Amino acid sequence: MKNGIHPKYVDTEIKCACGHVLEVGSTKTDIRVEICSKCHPFFTGKQKLIDTAGRIERFRKKYAKFQNLQAGN
Repeated sequence: MKNGIHPKYVDTEIKCACGHVLEVGSTKTDIRVEICSKCHPFFTGKQKLIDTAGRIERFRKKYAKFQNLQAGN
């Protein structure tokens, strides 16, 4: 490796908006994030259920004419 061309690698803290702090190594000295694994709905199990049945019905209704034409041929 050439000397003087690489950024300095330091121990730093990642700070989340929820208050969680994570110690990591990085080339940046201060990292702030809005969401982390402690507050993200996927990791906490508090996901909102999406109305997938409504989406499927809307899709079928929208493309029903196309389906009928294709089935007839």
